[in-house]
Amino acid sequence: MSQTSFLDEIQEINLAYLLLAQRLLSEDREAAMFRLKIDGEVADIIVSLNARQLTKLARTNQLICRFGQAGAERLQQVINNPRDQGLASLHASLLLAGEGYESMPPEDST
Repeated sequence: MSQTSFLDEIQEINLAYLLLAQRLLSEDREAAMFRLKIDGEVADIIVSLNARQLTKLARTNQLICRFGQAGAERLQQVINNPRDQGLASLHASLLLAGEGYESMPPEDST
């Protein structure tokens, strides 16, 4: 697969993520912030983005979204859950909910 193809896919994922984030935030802000693991300031920015800004942000060469698991052990717990299907979904939700978000440090204004 070519580098250009990878970049196109990253940009598609970014745009889909941003559109989903906007939709979630408009329907239930608190639940969306919890699920997206973002704070109120980031939520405000995402909601305020117009189509041009969304496209510009999506066209970066880095993924905007990332795995919510802090490490491989947590991911393994979700994947290799021996519980029956009904409880497995609840258990995965609880494991994933335990992960907090990381705020970006404020920029140095000096």
